[in-house]
Amino acid sequence: MPYSTANSIKIYYEVSGEGFPFVMVHANPFDHNLWMYQIAHFSTYFKVIAVDIRGYGRSDKPTTPFSLKDMAGDVLGVCRDEDIKEAILGGVSVGSGMALLLGLDHPEMFKALILVGGNSGGAGSIDDRIHGYTEIGVEKYHIQHLKELVAPDFPETKLGKYLLKTFVERDPWLNGESIGQIFRARGGTDMTPRLESMKVPTLVINGEYDNSLAAGKRTASLIPGAVHRMLLKTGHACCIEDPAGFDEFVIEFLQSHGLMPAGPNP
Repeated sequence: MPYSTANSIKIYYEVSGEGFPFVMVHANPFDHNLWMYQIAHFSTYFKVIAVDIRGYGRSDKPTTPFSLKDMAGDVLGVCRDEDIKEAILGGVSVGSGMALLLGLDHPEMFKALILVGGNSGGAGSIDDRIHGYTEIGVEKYHIQHLKELVAPDFPETKLGKYLLKTFVERDPWLNGESIGQIFRARGGTDMTPRLESMKVPTLVINGEYDNSLAAGKRTASLIPGAVHRMLLKTGHACCIEDPAGFDEFVIEFLQSHGLMPAGPNP
């Protein structure tokens, strides 16, 4: 169970597989297991590093103000600890914001960005989300938030019920004030004016029911050469709703940039 301590914050991460590094950063309000299918699949081709962002999983839960740049610094700390000089970087929701910032600030390091959601501005409903986690409380609000981030019928399927339950079972690990700070950090950073300067090949994926669909399309349209794909019958958490369809988009994109190995690692 490795930890990084960049920025004096303890950040948990897991490493799976061998090969070229593929760093995965999850969304608010999940943890690194949002990428569970991709970790299992892509670790046969890559060295996958799946991070619990501050506020989630086994990472620290700071309640004092911090910025999106601080959160991105946590990911850089993990990369330094793993002696990663180059990597593919994937991020969902706030994770995609962190990935965007890292791609803009460190184009020499990241060879491709996979953005799920892909909003380059402040996320929507920030005040409502902060109220939910700090006033209503994690135990009541977390499951409501999770259900809003997937396709309308997914929470009632057997698979959907099981998957969402795995995240609310970790509610005792969470702190509403810390989650509120994550929303404030994301809402305080608008990278839209910088998108035209992005040098890293970028794929933006949105689900059909994703509340960030319009923002994701806008981000892709403003990044030179970026590709936008929409995954039908899924929501904001499309990587866990339709992992096979999601992975097809990623593989096609990585192949187009010569970053997908010809076969699994022996």
